[in-house]
Amino acid sequence: MKKSHIDSHFDRFLLEIREKLLTMAASVEKAIYDAIRALVERDSDLARQVIQGDKDIDAQEVALEERCIRLLAMRQPMASDLRFVATAIKINADLERIADNAVNIAERALELNQEPMLKPYIDIPRMSDTARSMLRDTLDAFVNQDADMAIEVIKTDEVVDDLNSQIFRELLTFMMEDPHTIPRAIRIMFVSKYLERIADHATNIAEMVVFMATGRSVRHEL
Repeated sequence: MKKSHIDSHFDRFLLEIREKLLTMAASVEKAIYDAIRALVERDSDLARQVIQGDKDIDAQEVALEERCIRLLAMRQPMASDLRFVATAIKINADLERIADNAVNIAERALELNQEPMLKPYIDIPRMSDTARSMLRDTLDAFVNQDADMAIEVIKTDEVVDDLNSQIFRELLTFMMEDPHTIPRAIRIMFVSKYLERIADHATNIAEMVVFMATGRSVRHEL
């Protein structure tokens, strides 16, 4: 009976970690969405909200890390439970870095919004949609311990990489034809790069999910 009570308490710990991760992921996804919307709609107030909101995400990251470490120290989980907690710690760190990139996008939006628009934003929102979809799918894969879904996320990273390269080539043409566009073009390149990094972090999470679900590392296989 005592062991059953301990197991039940441990399961509640794991459920709490899962729920807090999903809450944090929702905050991070919203930060990405709002940062891109601030850029596309030239909404500097929204960009400032993204920057200010990062403090809350940082606080969530610290609290969740402490919770995971306490669980490792007190319960010393084994096998699949240990992989779950290790994956949660990794996801937590990657989510915080994704939020930092959303802040970087918001900062570039503030700068770009002060100048005439260089070109309509078409591929940037597409990159954002794909990166956010990757983030959602990799968290779903984590919750369901679905290695196949996680592998699909890893494969999708190529789509974001291709868009990043396409944007770079297009902006390079702008800069070559008119040097006055260079400051704006470089800032847009930064936004594209931040989105590419967000997709990379989603890929990192997906790789950890595959390891959690199967015990197999795919970091250098796909």
